[in-house]
Amino acid sequence: MSLIKSKLIQNITEANPHLFVRDVERIVNTIFNEITQSLAEGKRVELRGFGAFSVQHRKERNGRNPRTGETVHVEEKYIPRFKTGKELRLKLNSNVNINTSETRDE
Repeated sequence: MSLIKSKLIQNITEANPHLFVRDVERIVNTIFNEITQSLAEGKRVELRGFGAFSVQHRKERNGRNPRTGETVHVEEKYIPRFKTGKELRLKLNSNVNINTSETRDE
């Protein structure tokens, strides 16, 4: 099962009953917007213990269409990168009983 934004908002609201759903939704949207805006400006976003988001530049190049084998021009682009933090890596690797079939989207 995957965690979607609405489920995240619901979980935060349940853990903090003194907050209104609309306030939690506004907070979550603000956080996502700030991360997105910072990445769009080429800045690095670091969330201690969780990980760091950055932007990587890919130069233009000539690629190949895998179906036809035809050469195609690939424009330059920027792609987001995520590197996990130490605490997240330790937490993911410390629990041996994680069932991988449940974590995959089917």
